[in-house]
Amino acid sequence: MTDAKPKRTLAHVALVVRNYDEAIDFYTRALGFTLVEDTKLSADKRWVVVAPSDGSASLLLAKASNDAQLSRVGNQTGGRVFLFLHTDDFERDHRAMSAHGVKFIEKPREEEYGKVVVFEDLYGNRWDMIERRPPR
Repeated sequence: MTDAKPKRTLAHVALVVRNYDEAIDFYTRALGFTLVEDTKLSADKRWVVVAPSDGSASLLLAKASNDAQLSRVGNQTGGRVFLFLHTDDFERDHRAMSAHGVKFIEKPREEEYGKVVVFEDLYGNRWDMIERRPPR
């Protein structure tokens, strides 16, 4: 008999997008993510996965297929911050993202947990970019 806990990993977070190619372009160019997979499943559907460079949880870019899904593009969380991007070099990534036209909706700020700024992706979903500070 073993008391080993099952191993579980959060693999993907589905992000509803308007168009596969524009989403791939934004996440790979503006945020520096890697295109992990782009497999055609049917005439209208693809399995598209992008991920940050460390290979952590990835985004499954899911093209809206009806009006209800299309209405959620850019507002999957009712205007709250949806995703959290951690960085090991805040200034580097802030400069690079700014140069690629990423919209920051506030100035970077210092919090107890580190340096943070809220930005929007190409559809208006809000993200936090955070450089964590070691706990005190």
